[in-house]
Amino acid sequence: MSLLVLVKEAGIVGAGGAGFPTHVKLAAKAEYILLNGAECEPLLRVDQQLMAVYPDEIIKGFEAAGRLVGAEKALIGIKEKHKEVVEILNQRIKALGMDSYVEVRGLKDAYPAGDEQVLVYELTGRVVPEAGIPIEVGCVVINSETALNIFHASRNKPVTEKYITVAGDIPQRMTVKVPVGTPIIDVLRLSGIENFAEYSVIDGGPMMGPVMISLDGYVTKKTKGLVILKKQHNLIKRKTTTMEAAKRVNKSCEQCRMCTEMCPRYLLGHDLQPHKMMRVTNYGLQDQEDQKMVYLCSQCNLCELFSCPIGLFPKSNNQYLKQQLMENNIRFTKVPISYTARKNREFRLVPSKRLVARLGLYHLDKPAPMTDVTVNPEVVRIAKSQHVGAPAIPIVAIGDNVSAGQLIGKIPDNSLGAAIHASISGTVVEIEHAYIAIRRV
Repeated sequence: MSLLVLVKEAGIVGAGGAGFPTHVKLAAKAEYILLNGAECEPLLRVDQQLMAVYPDEIIKGFEAAGRLVGAEKALIGIKEKHKEVVEILNQRIKALGMDSYVEVRGLKDAYPAGDEQVLVYELTGRVVPEAGIPIEVGCVVINSETALNIFHASRNKPVTEKYITVAGDIPQRMTVKVPVGTPIIDVLRLSGIENFAEYSVIDGGPMMGPVMISLDGYVTKKTKGLVILKKQHNLIKRKTTTMEAAKRVNKSCEQCRMCTEMCPRYLLGHDLQPHKMMRVTNYGLQDQEDQKMVYLCSQCNLCELFSCPIGLFPKSNNQYLKQQLMENNIRFTKVPISYTARKNREFRLVPSKRLVARLGLYHLDKPAPMTDVTVNPEVVRIAKSQHVGAPAIPIVAIGDNVSAGQLIGKIPDNSLGAAIHASISGTVVEIEHAYIAIRRV
């Protein structure tokens, strides 16, 4: 059985948060395959630790993926500051005899180094076109944990577990491995906190992750980090500001251009200018052709949480305008031209330490060591849709006994999607609209 089929049957999706089905990515042909080990979100520690603990497996999975897409070179992008991890990777690449094909390249400690398009530029010097994807410039990008899962797939092991960093204003920071479908609250309690009445939880990193409305959710293949902060923390207040409140505050925009001048996509040569979009909303401008640039926003949140000197909400404004365009069925039109990064880009990169300080997280930016803890939920709820594409179709029924690793949901015919598997052995007790629930034996 080919590796591509094994990857598809294993249900592998982008583990960094996007959740795009990996078998679709690996069906392409590329000049480069890139490993995204930047992990630029503050406080998160999954990728750097996986590369230190499982270097051989990640390197082998990455190399196999590169051969599959026909890549001439396999490049690992990791921040230079992680010197120990870089040394481990270099040593293992050489020991495995892959040094002529796999290469480690250092990245600056800046945000957002892990943005897919930024990573492509840093490692290859190529600029992904506006509204484009890396394959358009001959690159395929996968995450460190995804590479680990590819290795496991080559050994017929599907995705049933997820690595998560639990961080924030908590007694116990750690990175743990838990079954997919584990109740979020079970993971949060590993922090040493039992009562979360005074806390809010960010699902993902502090920059791009949303504040969870409820803690009643379940771990998916995309869950990467859980950042726990007091409800009165300024970051929580900023992230929970309503759009109507943001629009009122945004009326004080002075058009200083800082949101644009420090925008990672603008610096890559794209025509994304958030300050102009603030002008559109504040003055009720109607030219929707100019507004289409909001489709280029990666929602990295740099403009909103760092660049704006008076704390306005340019990213939220981009989202507001994008929603309006989508409701009117107005889409961005791609133009077949090449792009060049702006000359001042290297002087406008945002150091991670400055970003962490601005977010008010400096005192919380501490290790979250890989911790061997056992999380045995009595019931797991495995989402049918935890990936880009159509929800998986259940192939089990209530009352069925299943084993850990067993296929329980398949990809709909002729659709983009990913398979799902039982993460524990037990009995199927519920198949509702969104989940397949399994009770442990």
